[in-house]
Amino acid sequence: MADLLLVRHGETEWSRSGQHTSYTDLPLTDHGEEQAKSLAPLLSGRTHALVLSSPLGRALRTAALAGLTGVEPEPALHEWDYGGYEGITTAEIHRTRPDWDLWTDGVAPGPEGHPGETPAEVGARADRVLDRVAAALAADGPDVVLVAHAHFLRVLTARRLGLAPAQGRLFQLATGTVSRLSTEHGHPVIAEWNRRP
Repeated sequence: MADLLLVRHGETEWSRSGQHTSYTDLPLTDHGEEQAKSLAPLLSGRTHALVLSSPLGRALRTAALAGLTGVEPEPALHEWDYGGYEGITTAEIHRTRPDWDLWTDGVAPGPEGHPGETPAEVGARADRVLDRVAAALAADGPDVVLVAHAHFLRVLTARRLGLAPAQGRLFQLATGTVSRLSTEHGHPVIAEWNRRP
């Protein structure tokens, strides 16, 4: 079976500061651009049947700098909609909600068009992406590459492994990294995680 390669975009100002970033389309920092370029050797030695990216600029730019070609924007790969917590750090949220946890509580409603998402809603989107790539993964051929965002890719990993969406909390994912989900004896497994050159 083919492998599923997960690429988290390079650093942005808000990923560096810990601010929740979903629909705010921030560019990569200079360091983020260097991170993205450094991924090229990790991706160039493999063939890709399908390369999908979040439509946000930080993901598309990462894909381009990493040398990926034939990239198709996939709206379902966008980051968890943080609603009213967009641009806010966890520490700031804890000032008014000390027991808040993204993975169990979701987010507060945001502005029009951004109501926020629950873990289950993000999991449903991840399932749609996995359904889209299922045929390519089932083939004994080239890999599938997804370029996206930390929380979304963590949820997608949980769903690929047969876990509940909130179990994505177990998979910390750094900026500018490649992770590889493979199979062993017919079951999905993590083969590599947070790989950098």
